[in-house]
Amino acid sequence: MSKKYNKLIRDKIPEIIITNNGQPVTHIASDDEYKIKLKAKLLEEANEFIESEDITEIADIYEVIDAICKLYGFNKEEIAKIKQDKFNKRGGFDKKIILDES
Repeated sequence: MSKKYNKLIRDKIPEIIITNNGQPVTHIASDDEYKIKLKAKLLEEANEFIESEDITEIADIYEVIDAICKLYGFNKEEIAKIKQDKFNKRGGFDKKIILDES
């Protein structure tokens, strides 16, 4: 019995399924569907990290972020600059501060 997924997968997964005597049913996403599925994949990977706290899930998050950057044409150097600017203006999370009220 086959399982239903309807989710974005890594490029080599169909080959791996075939190697393991499976029969993947796939399609190529339209640009609009790809955007939706990438965002869903980011949430999926973030939730998997929350559950497992495993470094491999962080690697998966990075992979999804790379795909999002490529799709949207985001420049990694520009992202790093924005990150640094925010850090300079607002700080990071090193002090573990929790805001209870404002």
